[in-house]
Amino acid sequence: MNSMSDDYARIEKAIHYLDERFPEQPDLAEVAKSVSLSPFHFQRLFRRWAGISPKRFLQFLMLDYAKQALIESGNVLDATYAAGLSSPSRLHDLFVSVEAVTPGEFKRCGAGLSIRYGFHSSPFGECLLAVTGRGICAMYFVTSSREAVLDEVQRRWPGAIFAEDPKATGQYLDRIFPQNSSPGKLPIDLRGTNFQIKVWQALLEIPVGAVAPYKDLAARVGNPKATRAVGTAVGQNPIAFIIPCHRVIRKVGAIGNYHGGVSRKRAMLAWEAARTHSEGLE
Repeated sequence: MNSMSDDYARIEKAIHYLDERFPEQPDLAEVAKSVSLSPFHFQRLFRRWAGISPKRFLQFLMLDYAKQALIESGNVLDATYAAGLSSPSRLHDLFVSVEAVTPGEFKRCGAGLSIRYGFHSSPFGECLLAVTGRGICAMYFVTSSREAVLDEVQRRWPGAIFAEDPKATGQYLDRIFPQNSSPGKLPIDLRGTNFQIKVWQALLEIPVGAVAPYKDLAARVGNPKATRAVGTAVGQNPIAFIIPCHRVIRKVGAIGNYHGGVSRKRAMLAWEAARTHSEGLE
């Protein structure tokens, strides 16, 4: 197993194992055995994938950490908003630029539009990337089959002409998951209702390593009582990870649902926490 997606498959399996046996508090040797690895190779896998030890990574998966992260993130978000750092040109660490389609384009459902797509390995499993001439219009993780994911994207753009072109989409992957360089500007092409786009832009204001409850997101879009509608819009986010809907959790610290699966959401949050909380790493 050499690809990022192969590494993630074992990480996800380990998270499933921990979820099923959480009351028993299995040790790392047991978790390593559940994914058919020795403790040494399990340790090396986590170092390669997350940059930290399995023990430290597991701390980021715990409910107590999520609760504390909510408290700390509230202060971070308040400071971010007060400083005016959430303008469209500085939405988050990936320097995402948002270009929403016009109402006329929205009604035409992508008629005549050319969309290129490709399947790629990522730190969170295989994903589909789709791009227009404006930028990324879709990113979904493959949970059942490539055909099912592609069908979902095509339903969102029923009038578009799709062509598989992994070379065209692959150039964006290094900017989404940069290794040793600056990600540069990452354009995205959004298609949605005005309300959905407001919610997706608010998601982009949540920094890496921070989380927010649904009620705070509702307040951010100017409708504090619309928590349920905000939750629906979050679930309809067409560009996974880049528009970080995984950073929204319940106010009690529970992770909540995720289009790509709860284990993947937990892995994303812990992976990002590992990159933003360097103190005390083992």
